[in-house]
Amino acid sequence: MTEDYLMERRTLLRGLAAAAVAAPAAAVLGQQQAQAAATANYYVGTTEQTKNKVLVFPKNKAFSDANVHWSFSPGGGAWANLSDVKFRATEAQGWIGLMVASGGKAGIVNIGSEKHTELNDLAWSATPGGNPHAIERVPGNGSVIVASSEGKLTVYAPSSVANLGSLAKVQTVDYAGAHGVLWDPTYELLWVVGKNRVSHYAVTGSKRNTRLKYGRHFSLGSGNLGHDLQPDYTNRQKMLLTATKGVYELLTDGGSFRTRRISTERSVKSYVKHSSGEVVSVKGDGTQPREWANKTVRFSASPDRTRSGAQFYKARIWTTAFQ
Repeated sequence: MTEDYLMERRTLLRGLAAAAVAAPAAAVLGQQQAQAAATANYYVGTTEQTKNKVLVFPKNKAFSDANVHWSFSPGGGAWANLSDVKFRATEAQGWIGLMVASGGKAGIVNIGSEKHTELNDLAWSATPGGNPHAIERVPGNGSVIVASSEGKLTVYAPSSVANLGSLAKVQTVDYAGAHGVLWDPTYELLWVVGKNRVSHYAVTGSKRNTRLKYGRHFSLGSGNLGHDLQPDYTNRQKMLLTATKGVYELLTDGGSFRTRRISTERSVKSYVKHSSGEVVSVKGDGTQPREWANKTVRFSASPDRTRSGAQFYKARIWTTAFQ
């Protein structure tokens, strides 16, 4: 054998040995991450459309009536089919819950000592109409934006930021298929997802002079209705959105905004990543009476949670953090 051959042989063997060590190490790391996600104990907020309630449960317990941590029950009518809930913090009221319903309504309720809230607990409500699907509040400014899937954003602004009841409609913006809306505090932009695109807006002015100013849109491709827009709590430079053709990351690092598809799974109605790395999602099961809903909330590293007779549409992490 030549000396060159022997050297190549030793190099190859060293490489194989290193790979043999690295592979188990990577597997162990993956197992540790999955275990951390599985053992993380946090709360999950849901919009459940059979009983039409916002229901918050501890992740590590059955989604039963006995384990409800907090709820909002608006009844039916214009409040039928609750379609979004977000939890936000205010200086004056502390935690608040923002909700919209496909029946046409939007509202805000204080989250305080009362465990089970109802319509009479609302601090503010309005009727944006057009099948409301998402709601967001801009911190500091105090304005509230509702995305309606029939094609509009409705902006409500306060005369006093500390007074939730002073919110009034100040602007309507056309936006085809508006389904999701999320505030990005890093770049101070309001992101919206709808028909074939995701866009950002600046929030200008204050109080009743608040207005949305269009910035830029990013294509999701034709025939691709954007659906939900949520944080990735493991990465401040990333948001997660669902659409007809799959699940996407919206990457914002360095201000160079772009999207990347991470899954081709369809009918995913909500998708969010907890700070532990665990993904919480709801997939429409395609059955009547609400094919967009499911009795099961899915967890990527823990047992799924099924509630008999339920029709969950959205699942949220019980936190006031934007990212």
